Amino acid sequence: MTVTSFQPQPGLASRVINGILSVKPLAKLAKHQARNMIINRAEKIGVPWRDNVRQLSQHNWQEELANVENSNLVYPDYYVCSFHGYDSGNLSWESALEVESAAYAVHASIWPDAGVKGDPRLRDNYHSILKQQLSLNPQTILDIGCSVGMSTFPLQEMYPNAKLTGLDLSAYHLAVARYRSQQRNLDIDWVHAAAEETSLPSASFDLVSSFLLYHELPKTAAIAIFKEARRLLKPGGYFTMMDMNPRAEAFQKMPPYVLTLLKSTEPYLDQYFALDVETALTEAGFETPTITPVSPRHRAIVARLS
Repeated sequence: MTVTSFQPQPGLASRVINGILSVKPLAKLAKHQARNMIINRAEKIGVPWRDNVRQLSQHNWQEELANVENSNLVYPDYYVCSFHGYDSGNLSWESALEVESAAYAVHASIWPDAGVKGDPRLRDNYHSILKQQLSLNPQTILDIGCSVGMSTFPLQEMYPNAKLTGLDLSAYHLAVARYRSQQRNLDIDWVHAAAEETSLPSASFDLVSSFLLYHELPKTAAIAIFKEARRLLKPGGYFTMMDMNPRAEAFQKMPPYVLTLLKSTEPYLDQYFALDVETALTEAGFETPTITPVSPRHRAIVARLS
């Protein structure tokens, strides 16, 4: 099912919230509240957030970091800011060690009583769309914005004969991904680079996938990544993404307090909600994409390169 992707500029409620968040003490309080809410939800559904972090912290991460970090990488300005309640965003061990627990907590409320099963259900729904809509069996796959590998490992499981590459801007997240892949005995390449300028060879992938990346990007970066994905894909290859659905009723009816907490941790949410994804992809050289709801709050987008 194809739905319109365009969302107008922020409405009155959203603009009022932006004004509130422009006051630093209020923004700090909102981020603190949002973080505590997510941790408490995780513990409530049976995800031992604090114990998970404690156990992971015992590992010697410096060796993992040295194996993935690109010391010559210059971070885009948009990335060097607060994300998800962390002052240093994704450029920290705290973020890297907590992101998996956070995913389970955030997605626990997508469906009534989903709890800890909400996150895997969301991923399974996305993968079902890939199976239905891709006309090829990809042998080379790039997972952009792969974080700690939660989106990469299921792709490897779905396409066991494919060569997987995971790419992310955070070496901290990639260090955890590498560690997790070694635990699973998976041969995955981990690349520390910006998705809009990967330096990977042209026409080298059958599938470029992105899971929950685009709501974290300003419009200019999002469009640049569409163009880079086109460069990286072989003829007939696919770009696919799963992210929030700006047209979803769940967002349009979200209580102002909850929306305030959400926006306090997502600095580019307004730009993402205003991005006309269908037009941006076709202008980047893709065929008209299919846009399919995969949850009450999310959509999958599939675009083929002719």
